[in-house]
Amino acid sequence: MKRLSVIIVTYHSEHDIYDCLQSIEKYCDIPREELEIIVVDNSQESDVMFARLRQLYDDSILLIHNTHNGGYGQGNNVGIRKSMSPVVLVMNPDVRLCEPIFKTALMAFENDSQLCIYGMKQMLSENQKSPLSFDCSRQMNGYLIPFATTLCNKFDIFIPSCMFMAGSCFFVSKEKFEAVGLFDEDLFMYGEEDDIHYRLKKRFGPHFTYNSRLRYIHLAQDRSMSFNTEKRTIDSFVLSYKKKGVSPKSTCHNLIRNYRMRWFIKVLGGNDDKNSISVLKDAIRYCKSVK
Repeated sequence: MKRLSVIIVTYHSEHDIYDCLQSIEKYCDIPREELEIIVVDNSQESDVMFARLRQLYDDSILLIHNTHNGGYGQGNNVGIRKSMSPVVLVMNPDVRLCEPIFKTALMAFENDSQLCIYGMKQMLSENQKSPLSFDCSRQMNGYLIPFATTLCNKFDIFIPSCMFMAGSCFFVSKEKFEAVGLFDEDLFMYGEEDDIHYRLKKRFGPHFTYNSRLRYIHLAQDRSMSFNTEKRTIDSFVLSYKKKGVSPKSTCHNLIRNYRMRWFIKVLGGNDDKNSISVLKDAIRYCKSVK
C-alpha cells in the first residue's frame, strides 16, 4: 500500500533531477514500497533524461511525458491524478532533502483527519535559512505584507488563516486537494500557493501546519528579481482573484501597495541593488496599466 506520492514536474531539468531523486532515496524514512515517485516532464525533450532515469531506477519511478507544457499546476495535476497515495508531496526538481521528513509528515496527516497542507522550513543551503518558508495572502493589506512576511519567517510564526506555504516543497491531502479541483490550470506559473490556500481554507477551514523543525533545501540563492517573473505573478493574482469576485483594479491596487512598501524598505535600508529597485518600479507601472 502506498502512503506517500512525491510529484516532481520537470522542464529542461536534467541538471537538477538526478540529485533531487538521490536525496529522496537517501533520506526516505518509510519502507520504500510505501513511497511512490512520479516525474512529469513538460519539456517534450525528455527521452535522454528518462532513459537515464530508467537505467538508474528501473521501474521504481513512474515517468510521464506530458502531452503539452500546460504550466506548473497542470503538470502537477497530471502526476497527482496518477498517484495512489492519500498524501502527496509536491516538490520542485531544484529541491534537495537534507534530513528524513516523510515519517513525521505522514504521522501528522494520520493523526489529524482535517489537515490539508503540511509545510516545512525552507533553506538555501545546509546552514543558510531562506527568508521565505511561507508568505501572506494577497488579501492582506499590501503595505503590511512585507513586514508580516519578514518578521513571521524570522521567528517561525505561521498564521494558518492568512499565510500559505512556499510552493517548492509541501505535503497535501490528496482527497481534500481533489475536492477543491487541484491546481487551477489557468495559472501557468506563480501565484498557485495563494490560490490553493484560499480554496482549501474556504472548503475545509485553515487546517495548515508549519513544522519549523523539519527542513529542506531549495537551490534558489542565485536567483535575482526579473520583471518577467513579476509580470507573470501579477497576471496570476489578477486572474485568480477575479475568479473570487475581486476586480483586477482592486487586486492591482493592493499589489502596488506591496511593491511600494518593498521599494521603501530597500531604499530605507540602503540597499543599492539597482536591478531589484528597477523591477519594483516596472511592476508598479505594469499594475497601473491593468484594466
